[in-house]
Amino acid sequence: MTPPLFTLDAILAATGGRATGVPATEINAISIDSRELGEDALFVAIKGDRFDGHDFVDTALANGAVAALVGRGEGAGRIVVDDALEGLTDIARAARQRSRGFIVGVTGSVGKTTTKEALRVVFEAAGQTHASIKSFNNHWGVPLMLARMPETAQFGVFEMGMSAPDEIRPLSQLVRPHVAVITTIAPAHLEKLGSLENIARAKAEIFDGVEQGGTAVLNGDHPQIGILLEAATAAGIGKVITYGFARGVDWQITEVETAADRSFATIVHGDERYALALGVAGRHMLANATAALAVSHIAGIEAEVALRALAGFGAQPGRGQRLALGPAEKPLLLIDESYNANTASMQAALDVLASIEPPGGRKVVVLGDMLELGDAAPQLHGGLADAVKASGAERVHLVGTSMAQLAAALPPHLVASHAATIAEAVDGIVADLAYGDAIMVKGSNGVGLSRLVADIKSRFSQS
Repeated sequence: MTPPLFTLDAILAATGGRATGVPATEINAISIDSRELGEDALFVAIKGDRFDGHDFVDTALANGAVAALVGRGEGAGRIVVDDALEGLTDIARAARQRSRGFIVGVTGSVGKTTTKEALRVVFEAAGQTHASIKSFNNHWGVPLMLARMPETAQFGVFEMGMSAPDEIRPLSQLVRPHVAVITTIAPAHLEKLGSLENIARAKAEIFDGVEQGGTAVLNGDHPQIGILLEAATAAGIGKVITYGFARGVDWQITEVETAADRSFATIVHGDERYALALGVAGRHMLANATAALAVSHIAGIEAEVALRALAGFGAQPGRGQRLALGPAEKPLLLIDESYNANTASMQAALDVLASIEPPGGRKVVVLGDMLELGDAAPQLHGGLADAVKASGAERVHLVGTSMAQLAAALPPHLVASHAATIAEAVDGIVADLAYGDAIMVKGSNGVGLSRLVADIKSRFSQS
């Protein structure tokens, strides 16, 4: 019989809370969204930037929550604590304390969600696995994901993000990973951090939570690797594993071949050579998968199990997912990279676009602003011109004020449109498309290109 996620008594012991009129004795789901509640759910009324969960407690209880964790207010069905987010963190701490699973933390400027998903796929092939969903990687997302981890989970994978110093450290100290992965260092969040070196130091905060005897797994393909190695040593991490395309790394990616929707490489580790095949294109995807292969080796998973699992690994929505919309003989090919962007991921996405042949029309790209780059934004946006031209794009649509620099750097005949906002751009871009075209959509999440993706799906899914 499957044990409950938590008993009510365990929740009260973890939080020091006071239950009033809570009839349930078991909690089997934890949510901060009153609209998305699992069976026997605990609703946690955290206060966010736009909403205060306390305003939705009654709705959550009416929608089926068996209890609500609140920082204020009285009434039936409530567990009252000093602060709801702190209460959620206490539950997360209790979940980690009881766990006997192999726990991995993942951070990095680019590729952390994809690497987390690659690890999930590999671990699920070996045993019961719990992993962060979406990009729940911040001060409330990590506690929520950890609190949801079943006691019986054999593997746990948690993504950790940041936009400023001192954000990853408390998350890692909560998760206490056995392995900390840093995917890469790239110009993201320059506005607050100022330099790549400072970004590396902020990412290295993940080492401060690593369990004694744990391991750091680091991408070696960036100039800041020295900073990470020094930080790992300073944090007392005795074992450091490197991976990437660079010579001398512990898990080296060689003999690379990429096709429109496949990638192949030989991974060299000591005297061993492994044939890695992925159902998705891109050198960056090979790097993410190699990180998962290296971590699975540390976890004691046979290489054959990991490689077989990775062979079925594909891109996620907003992160390179491909959709053929409309008639099979001449579809519109949509490559959805709408979730996020910085210079490294832009370059990687445009490299993939270069390998794509449209089903029977033109190659189109929509690029949105890369946000949080500070004073470097104009130069970094304009600097994308060569990669855009090398991609073979015939129509380039640009969205955002910073993309004016790229518009000026590109040949005028390539720039089909430039708008300050997606609201101004979406109708014109959709009208410019036709079945047979291949279109890639890439930009920072705050630009809102997911709206364009949704409109394209709606318009072209009808054959």
